[in-house]
Amino acid sequence: MMKVHFIAIGGSAMHNLAIALKRKGYLVTGSDDEIFEPSKTRLAKEGILPQNIGWDKSRVTPDLDAVILGMHAREDNPELVEAKHLGLKIFSYPEYLYEQSKNKKRIVIGGSHGKTTITSMILHVVNALKLNVDYMVGAQLEGYDCMVKLTEDAPFILLEGDEYLSSPIDRRPKFHLYQPNVAILSGIAWDHINVFPTFENYVEQFDIFCSMISDCLIFNSEDDEVNKLGNKYANKIRTIGYSTPDYQVTEKGSLLHFEGHHYSLQIFGQHNLQNLMGAMHVGKEMGISAHDFLTAIQSFTGAGKRLQKVKETENFVLFKDFAHSPSKLKATTKAVKEQYKDRIVIACMELHTFSSLKKEFLPHYKDAMKAADKAIVYFNPEVVKHKKLEPITEQQVYDGFNGGVTVITKTQEVLAFIKEQQWDNKVLLMMSSGNFDGIDYDQLANEITKS
Repeated sequence: MMKVHFIAIGGSAMHNLAIALKRKGYLVTGSDDEIFEPSKTRLAKEGILPQNIGWDKSRVTPDLDAVILGMHAREDNPELVEAKHLGLKIFSYPEYLYEQSKNKKRIVIGGSHGKTTITSMILHVVNALKLNVDYMVGAQLEGYDCMVKLTEDAPFILLEGDEYLSSPIDRRPKFHLYQPNVAILSGIAWDHINVFPTFENYVEQFDIFCSMISDCLIFNSEDDEVNKLGNKYANKIRTIGYSTPDYQVTEKGSLLHFEGHHYSLQIFGQHNLQNLMGAMHVGKEMGISAHDFLTAIQSFTGAGKRLQKVKETENFVLFKDFAHSPSKLKATTKAVKEQYKDRIVIACMELHTFSSLKKEFLPHYKDAMKAADKAIVYFNPEVVKHKKLEPITEQQVYDGFNGGVTVITKTQEVLAFIKEQQWDNKVLLMMSSGNFDGIDYDQLANEITKS
């Protein structure tokens, strides 16, 4: 029986991998100095929740086949120091996923945005067609109790290719470690500026990623930076460009026209239709015909927290969305306004990530919410302080968005603004990688539809 130990087992990605290995029959142990929900309950259910919180080098023993190191751990972690002392094999999360999939066809979903949606679309079709496919998804999807699946017999593995760093002792981007046979790039928009200080440095990571693909690159030809890479690698590997298909906006979503067939979809927005074309081409690489893929995707309602409908009445809709970067805000607000062109769209977004709260990055948000009829931008000065960033002002945020937005710094003021609106014939779009410091979207939806 393989024995593996997780240092920082409570992480959102790490606990999923731990559960997947336990289900595969491995003996799994782990440690962490803090474990929050839902990781805590999930680990307990599998019988692998650490009995004691904190680090203890005695947990690291010579008989371990592997030690898996999470980003939450520090370089001087006593368990890591002991693992090095004993000469054990130490893996980052992505390194170990590669170890588990060396004999499979590895399909990596890459890009600054759209990764989770594309992966969700492929998995939806895979499940509909009852195919055996392994996977790793960074976000929690509805209907899954674990976002990592590892088996001996699945011929393919889908890997969501995050460009962030691998571990405290491995500063390579995660997607550089997967060695993809097939990969897709959905778009490139500067992110993680605390790690990649210039746009050129950020783009270089995707170039390196493309150089590692052994067979086929599927790329969004409508994204300038991605298109450059697609053209660059066209003579080295197979390349397949994709773009927005022919479609119509319908009351329930979109009507897609493709190769003489019409498909009624429950998703909407140009960026989602782009993602669908990319996902369809990945499906082809897995032996799924375009027609079968598009037929199965008709029942797809979206990925969790990606334009997720919280509540809908006859004349009101509330969406929540993970959008936080400039490109995501622009695509999401544009999609909602296109879908609800006869309604007033009120969009609220939270500046929450390290990049978005950095003064130098704010100008990248120019006109990012222009498609909305009314735009609110919220940030918490305490979060800026917690991230040890230089303070930003409401005026700097306003200028960064090129005006046309109302800037708010208190959650209660956001709620007060929302609750004082009349919501007849309107759409409320809440966008954040956080939750506006504690807003309960379901409760909010119920409150404003009762008034």
